[in-house]
Amino acid sequence: MSVTGIALILFLTFHASMNVVALISAKGYNMICEFLGANWYAVVATIGLAGLVALHFIFAIWLTLQNNKARGNSKYAVTNKPEKVEWASQNMLVLGIIVVLGMGLHLYNFWYNMMYAELAGIENEIAATDGVGYIAKTFSCPCYAAIYVVWLVALWFHLTHGFWSALQTLGWNGKVWFNRWKCISAIYTTIVILMFVAVVVAFAAGYRPADYDAVCAESAEMNCPMKQDCTMAPDCPMVPGCCKNSEKCCDEAKECKCEDCECDPCECAENEGCECEECKCEDCKC
Repeated sequence: MSVTGIALILFLTFHASMNVVALISAKGYNMICEFLGANWYAVVATIGLAGLVALHFIFAIWLTLQNNKARGNSKYAVTNKPEKVEWASQNMLVLGIIVVLGMGLHLYNFWYNMMYAELAGIENEIAATDGVGYIAKTFSCPCYAAIYVVWLVALWFHLTHGFWSALQTLGWNGKVWFNRWKCISAIYTTIVILMFVAVVVAFAAGYRPADYDAVCAESAEMNCPMKQDCTMAPDCPMVPGCCKNSEKCCDEAKECKCEDCECDPCECAENEGCECEECKCEDCKC
């Protein structure tokens, strides 16, 4: 229980550090997402992580059942709870269940739409490697943002107790270090959780990194399953889910013909004020 818990805390530290990049650079964050996409090493690490979570949860249930069995039918003879016993310590299983439910939602919103979609060849409106796009989409919904904050608060309670408790279980404490580890675990887990919360709150409030629009436009071009349909559209109109403007769509399709353009002599840069028949189509916008 302690070993798997510490391993998961280390993973959360990495994950939080990665997420903060989304506040600085959309391109930088998406580069990380691409590196950790459907590559074999990322898939192996994901399977290993799933194993750690499963073991941690199984041991949690097992220890709870052992504790209940040891107490017997009468449970505790004295039911009033000591002041020094943390609330989180008394509710670790409940907090763990909330954490697991939040994890399920998180896997659906991100892992399913990103790594799994890439592995399965599923094409969505947002590219599988456009992590910042999924962050913006998810947290633009106030309900999702609120649920994530509640989940992270539960995770904070779970970690503040679990961190020092794991070290105590492994014997890495003493009369002096016991209180030190409790202080360190509170500070450390608070920083990690605040890194997660900062991303949720910032994107929910409408914040976007400076290069967000450019990265979104690039992602839309790369993930354009309808691009081949541009040639089928009369007069090269905008195709939803494909290209953001008809001119770009026409250029990509290479099917924008001169007769499809409307020539206005008053708007031709090189032939201002000319007769209509003298106005060349290539001087106008398609």
